[in-house]
Order: sequence, then structure tokens, then C-alpha cells
Amino acid sequence: MNIAYLMNTYPLTSTTFIRREIEALERRGVSVKRFALRGKDGDLVDPLDVAEVGRTHYILTGNAGGLVAALFKELATNPGGFVKALGPWFSMLKAARGGVVRHVAYLLEAIYFRQRAKAEEIDHVHVHFLTNCAAVAMLARIMGGPSYSVTVHGPDELTDAPLLSFPAKIEHASFIAAITHFCKSQLIRFSSVSAGEKINIVHCALRLDDFEDEGPPPDNQTLVCVGRLCPQKGQVQLPAVVAALKDEFPDLKIILVGDGESRAEIEAEIEKHGLADRFEIKGWMANTDVRKEIAGARAFLLPSFAEGLPVVIMEALALKRPVISTYIAGIPELLDEGCGWIVPAGDKDALVGAMRAALNASPSELLALGAEGRRRIERSHDVDKEAAKLHSLFEDAEKSAT
Repeated sequence: MNIAYLMNTYPLTSTTFIRREIEALERRGVSVKRFALRGKDGDLVDPLDVAEVGRTHYILTGNAGGLVAALFKELATNPGGFVKALGPWFSMLKAARGGVVRHVAYLLEAIYFRQRAKAEEIDHVHVHFLTNCAAVAMLARIMGGPSYSVTVHGPDELTDAPLLSFPAKIEHASFIAAITHFCKSQLIRFSSVSAGEKINIVHCALRLDDFEDEGPPPDNQTLVCVGRLCPQKGQVQLPAVVAALKDEFPDLKIILVGDGESRAEIEAEIEKHGLADRFEIKGWMANTDVRKEIAGARAFLLPSFAEGLPVVIMEALALKRPVISTYIAGIPELLDEGCGWIVPAGDKDALVGAMRAALNASPSELLALGAEGRRRIERSHDVDKEAAKLHSLFEDAEKSAT
């Protein structure tokens, strides 16, 4: 069975979970061709991501001539398919309330991808996120291309759902994979109850061999937070929280791994509270180095305002580190008092209390929380188990298509 993965920008530091999923499918003997609309601008940190660049066919980047040539070929060889796609294309444009140039690009990309998929004998295409690549896969399918499926994550695609033609993309898909039950509920909300029959829960997951037993959490006062520095992740609130705890915990230190648009604001808050010695911003790091940072901390911290279900929480639990995070989206489906502390998003006092509890926890308490977290990851977020689910769904899609 020949599968294509169609992605927007690939590889990225934030798409490691997609690479893991592809690798798990390949271990099962599935042939996976990588396609992406564009490559990453700037340097990649992880060597495994760098290797993916050479395995990926880029549809938009440096390929303007190829897209135009594909259009004329489609008009000459598949005019019926092209005309059939125009109605759904216009409906997407109307739902998006603008963006003609962007939607013309989707159509051209779909034409090019359909032709390439035919040439490479692709049986099925899988997409992550119900956004632009799902539009490309849908249009290609309508024109006679391979069947497709989509894994939906949130939060951004769910926030923008009214503009993204969810009902049409779900209708034409062979199946939809939602990473949490919360995500599935939102997909039904923005489409229909009957669409729920097409939606399967397939978790994002880890290759557990990469997360060896690091032993009990160290007896320090270090908390680590990993993620893009952005409003959704909520790191900007941490300096005020640390200011409330600094006298009680003189060795308290926060390590921020990542970078992004909120960095200057976070740095300003750190300076405002006089906490330069309590924070370290390390920027993006290779996955192995991120794991070392998490393993070197007493607990993991992610005070987000908007999420799907962060893979980095899974990574922390797989390393037997308890987690402090927030009651949003799919996080409560994995995290509770059994493996950490969960608080209302934006509640400073609750976050102060959770961090105090983590810093006061005894070694035996931390060990028990970490062990339970690891059990949960082994049960529900093992990439080989989740890839087996996805593989079965691909096979069912292929049977239905024929």
C-alpha cells in the first residue's frame, strides 16, 4: 500500500510527532511518500528533521512553472475532473470570505498533486490539520485523485472552523482522526452528528524507546517549560508567578525551551520583576537535548491558554516527570492529580498553588506521580500502537475506494 503524507510546511521543530508517525508506519511495512507545500525558512535543529528535507517533495516552493504546466495538462487530459472541482472550490472561497489568490493556489496545488500521486501510484493521502492541505487533498480527490484522510488537532483550526469548510472536507474524506475526544466533539459541533461516524480517536504518540527510564525527579527547584513562545502557551504569566514564590523557594528556576513572537514580552516581564537569575531562555533545541532538560527538572510546566493535547506533556510523563498544566481542550483527558497538577487557565493564584505543591512534594510523591504518568503514556500514547490503528484505517479506506 502506497501512502502519501501531504503537509503544509515540513519538516518543522513542532512537527516531530508527524515524523514519528511516519516512521512507525514504515516499520509496519507501509510505503510513505512525503509531500509538502513548502519547506522551512531557516535552520533546522534536529538531525532527524534535516534528513527529512531530502525525502520530501515540495509542491509550491520553487515550482511555479510546474504548477502552471500541470494546469494546462489537466485542462487537456482531465477537463471533466477540473470542472467537477470548481463548485466545491468556489464554496470554500465563499466560506473563507476572501483570499482569492490563496484559493487559486490551492486549486493549482491540487492539480499538481493529483498528477504526481497518479504517477507515483499513491493509494491514499493523509493530512495533518483540517486547513489548507486538507483543501488540496479534497480538491485532488474530487478531480479523480487518491482518497484522503485528516488528523485534526486544534486549537487554531477549531478556532477558525467556520472559515475552513469543515463539513465539505469531512464529507469527502474517507475518515477523520481526532487526537482527543474533545477534538471529536468540536468536529461534530462544526459539521453534523452524522459526521461523528467518520471520526476516529487516534492519539498523537511517542516512540517509547526514545524515552528511557531517567530515574526519579532530581531534588532541585527547577521547572522546565517547552514550547513556542507565544500567547497561546501562556509563558508571559510566569514571571509574576515566580515573583510570588521566589522568597519561599530561593533556588527556584524556570527553564524555557523554545522561541517565538512572545520572547520580547517575556523578557520584559522578567526584567520588570527583577528575575534575570531565575529564568533561562534556551531557544530551540534538538529532541535529545529537550529530553535532557525535562529529565533534569523536578517537574514540567505548561500554563497554556489554548491547546489540542501537547505532545511535550506526553514526553514529560514518558520521562516520569510530573506535569503542571491547565484545564483546556484535551489536556484533562491525560493529566489529572494522578500524574501532576492541573489548574484553570489564567488563574494566577491556582498556578502559584500548583507550583508550590510541586516544589514542596516529597521524593516519594514525585516518584509516584511520574510512574503513573509513564503508565498512561504506555497505555494510550505508544506510537506503534497508534500507527497500527491508522494503518488499519488506511486499509479500510483503500477497500472502500475500490
